[in-house]
Amino acid sequence: MRVFPVRDPFRRSQVAIAALFCALGFQYATWAARIPAIKADLGLTAAEVGVLLMAAGIGAVASFPLVPVLMKRLGSARLALLSALCLTMLLLALALAPDYPVALLVMVADGVFVGCLNVAMNAQGTALETRYTRNTMARLHATFSAGSLLAALLASGMNAATSSVAAHFGVAAVVLVLLAALARPGLLQDEAPAAEKDTEGDKERRSRTGWSLPSRVTLWMCCAMAFGTVTEGAMNDWSALYLREVAKATAELAPMGIAVFSGMMVLARIFADGWRSRWGDGRVVLSGSALAAAGLAFALLTGGVAAALIGFACVGLGCAAVTPCVYVAAARQGSEALALVAAMGTTGLLAGPPLIGFVAGSSSLVWGLGVVAAAAVVVSLCSTRIQWTPVSG
Repeated sequence: MRVFPVRDPFRRSQVAIAALFCALGFQYATWAARIPAIKADLGLTAAEVGVLLMAAGIGAVASFPLVPVLMKRLGSARLALLSALCLTMLLLALALAPDYPVALLVMVADGVFVGCLNVAMNAQGTALETRYTRNTMARLHATFSAGSLLAALLASGMNAATSSVAAHFGVAAVVLVLLAALARPGLLQDEAPAAEKDTEGDKERRSRTGWSLPSRVTLWMCCAMAFGTVTEGAMNDWSALYLREVAKATAELAPMGIAVFSGMMVLARIFADGWRSRWGDGRVVLSGSALAAAGLAFALLTGGVAAALIGFACVGLGCAAVTPCVYVAAARQGSEALALVAAMGTTGLLAGPPLIGFVAGSSSLVWGLGVVAAAAVVVSLCSTRIQWTPVSG
């Protein structure tokens, strides 16, 4: 009858919350992997595909005012499970979308529930760290990447078996339901409605509408998250093109930029919680973002395939703990701060690619990725202004 044979309550909850992170990475990578098939099925142009992708980001940003309200009413555990199930249904809806306008509505809704799940599961991870005074957020974020990898493998297998997007997404929906079932028994229940624990400063900032203005610390966290996601997302968007067009790598070697970056990030996130315990979140973010900036600058100034792969590995290693640490710091400020920081992360992912493309188009891709190195420097500077959790003994 028991879903969890694990007796340790920390491990039980850790597995449950990890299932949520895995589910979000799996759901996102599942539909992203079938973009070419969706494009062909709906007869979309490249520009329409771009708008479709942007619709998900717009939905995630639009979820910001909704998430704190739902967190207060439902709690992070129930909101996380509800969001995970809604994302499962939306995956099926996307497969069955009869035309482009319906697909756009589905993707906007997908973005909204991605925003809800993102905040709820990070609130769960922070609550787990607080309750047991043990660091685990970086490993939880590693399971997001593991979920994306699982989705990629499933997509490859389903592509070989059938061209049907509906069949693929149907199998993926079963996986998502199983992950939600795995998560449900071990999730932490909120001790009290999070928003009712206002500090005096929060009460002074609260407006007549019931919303509170973000504190200065929250704004620094927003800045760190936005520029951190610009740095992180740029590797997936531009590394292969840089290797092919600037470093003159072969077509077979060009995808290795993403592989090196992603592999190093997953590996680093497995060990990053130990680094956080030893040196503290602030020093990990400061040194990590500085390493990312220095490594990428080295690659751009040196040129060549080998230097590029070394630089991309440095970015993966350096950025691995940035977003987990910022999420922890934001969650300790309350659900509104966490929702705003999460929205800024999505904004960074949205704004980064066109900004880099604009710079690259005006000059070169070397200068475009130079913007990414500069973004990592900004994260380092922001990290000195954030109130980090003291190092646990």
